Amino acid sequence: MKTYLVTGGAGFIGAGFVKYMLSAHPEARIVILDALTYAGNLGTVREDIDGKRCIFVRGDIGDRPLAERLFTEYDVECAVNFAAESHVDRSIENPRLFLETNILGTQNLLEAARRAWVTGKDEAGYPAWRAGVRFHQVSTDEVYGSLGAEDYFRETTPIDPHSPYSASKAGADLFVKAYADTYRMPVSITRCSNNYGPYHFPEKLIPLLIKNILEGKNLPVYGDGTNVRDWLYVEDHCRAIDAVIHRGRAGETYNVGGHNERQNIEIVRTVIRTVRRLLVEVPEYRGALKKREKGPDGLLSVEWINDGLITFVKDRPGHDRRYAIDPAKITGELGWTPETDFETGILKTVRWYLEHQDWVEEITKGDYINYYERMYAGRELPVNDP
Repeated sequence: MKTYLVTGGAGFIGAGFVKYMLSAHPEARIVILDALTYAGNLGTVREDIDGKRCIFVRGDIGDRPLAERLFTEYDVECAVNFAAESHVDRSIENPRLFLETNILGTQNLLEAARRAWVTGKDEAGYPAWRAGVRFHQVSTDEVYGSLGAEDYFRETTPIDPHSPYSASKAGADLFVKAYADTYRMPVSITRCSNNYGPYHFPEKLIPLLIKNILEGKNLPVYGDGTNVRDWLYVEDHCRAIDAVIHRGRAGETYNVGGHNERQNIEIVRTVIRTVRRLLVEVPEYRGALKKREKGPDGLLSVEWINDGLITFVKDRPGHDRRYAIDPAKITGELGWTPETDFETGILKTVRWYLEHQDWVEEITKGDYINYYERMYAGRELPVNDP
């Protein structure tokens, strides 16, 4: 049985990866390390944790004794690092937190892995590594900066981050590459486009749109809403990471994109139409509505769910104009392609949120509420930060 350490495994993509691996690899054992900050929710993975094939440890990736103990105690052979502070607005408010978690935390994991996996020295004097081990860093297309109207991010595109968040992720990537070059550590990196799907924390664009619509709130949009992002269904991303850690070349970076470029305003309008459609087609879903006005049919009204909810607000500092990924390398080398088109994925996503309002209510308590009361007091929250 191969053991995988999945850091940030109670977060959105990390939890999706845990569920995917347990299903796709019956021989796998998963050790989840998560600090359970605002974006981590134990309830997301509670049903997966059995103490045998899936083990949960609460802790910080910056805790060196803990990291070293996990690698040795559980005989970890593959570490997949999802753990990160990830919201751009939060990084503008508190850049240091992103440096501490995303850069120093990643370096701490790298060092713990090096201590556990090095078996001696080879003939050239470099560290000799245990066979079959791999450190995988989950990164983002934001490290590349902003694109114009044409072309795509490729693995050869120079990194050019524009926010404290993307700078911290770029720094982490460079540390991973430095361990590969300096110590010959077997590493890999994936840089993905915007993920969406079930269990996404409601500060992000799509789940926040759904939440605001159900509450009858306006949908503030940064600038003119024409910023472009490439959207990737979370399960497709998990399949890509699986392919890279098992079949990808050590030392390589692979871009993972969804072939789903959309302007932010298109996403907003699509979610509005999809929420309204499902509420009309499945009246039982209207129980999720917090705005409770009766319509002429005696059911809760959905007439007010339309583009009139959209409001435009001042753009945020350093807002990149366009991201778009060319996934030709991972497709050509590993045969991976995204399987979920956006129309299918957004329908599945909205349906999941309408059916899991208990999860949304649980995760939006506590620090989430305190954060928004502190940061957005006196102004409405823009909803196009993927």
